[in-house]
Amino acid sequence: MGISTRKEVIKSTKKSLRQISPCSSRLITGNTPELERLEDMLAIHRNTQTALVFPTGYMANIGTITVLGGKNCVIFSDELNHASIIDGCRLSDAEIRIFRHNDVHDLEQKIEQAGDFSRKIVVTEGVFSMDGDFANLKEICDICHSHDALLVVDDAHGDFIFGNPRDRPFSGVPSYFGVNSKVDFHISSLSKALGCFGGYVATSRQMRELLINRSKQFIYTSSIPSHLCISATTAMEIAESGHLQYKLFRNIDFFGRELCKMGLVAGQPRTQIIPILIGSEKNAVRFSKLVLKKGILTQPIRFPTVKKGCARIRISISALHTRVNILNAMDAIRYAAAKLKLI
Repeated sequence: MGISTRKEVIKSTKKSLRQISPCSSRLITGNTPELERLEDMLAIHRNTQTALVFPTGYMANIGTITVLGGKNCVIFSDELNHASIIDGCRLSDAEIRIFRHNDVHDLEQKIEQAGDFSRKIVVTEGVFSMDGDFANLKEICDICHSHDALLVVDDAHGDFIFGNPRDRPFSGVPSYFGVNSKVDFHISSLSKALGCFGGYVATSRQMRELLINRSKQFIYTSSIPSHLCISATTAMEIAESGHLQYKLFRNIDFFGRELCKMGLVAGQPRTQIIPILIGSEKNAVRFSKLVLKKGILTQPIRFPTVKKGCARIRISISALHTRVNILNAMDAIRYAAAKLKLI
């Protein structure tokens, strides 16, 4: 949403800058009132009992999943989950079962066939980082409830953008689908929509205590410094006004309609992550270079981030983009697509 360059955020960060790093773990001498205030605000934001800040979103995922796993645990993970989730599952010592992307029938079948485990965990994303689609959270919540499974949602790409307009309009994808209270662990990043630094887990008080005492990714690292906590709390206050989300949704709608006209996407995008599927890894790189010649930066996403033969151009729309920016980008994309005979 362009918050990382906002004058208010930069000014408050500079004003609070007394120390570059706390130089210590939170459990030794690294805890601060600024960290505790940030966690209080995040808990209110996600409508959970409490929250726990990690140095990064990557560490929040690994730190949570490794604590929840164990020898007699089975984890059901969406096949398109982020690398941090995959690494957390591998390090957890749990049995891992991968279900087809967003396929709730495959998920339920795999849970029913899992056998006798003391703990079952389902892990998914709110908005998937490479396809830009929503998880089928309502159905997944029902399945978790029916089979007594914990639900972990990585909402890094939906947090502060989507939510329940009747309650907290930008509190994330679980709120957007009306299942906020059915999610056991809300994991997110402070560096996506907020443009700041760090990650967090919003959950119950009991689960927070478990993470504090068991998560190596929390215990054995320095905490984020106070000035970055101030950055995040200032950014949250800006995000909650809703003005930037309005601009972002307007840009998504306009850009998506133009891509649909060219036939480069199958339907109107619903999120700020918009993939143009290319297929060939070489052509994805060529597409990116052709667009860059026109002054537009797009990222070619290839194996191993996505499957072989599923390379794409991953476009992220921002609230900062003007109508002129988007029209210029469309001209560059049209040029590249024509060169590669995609249109």
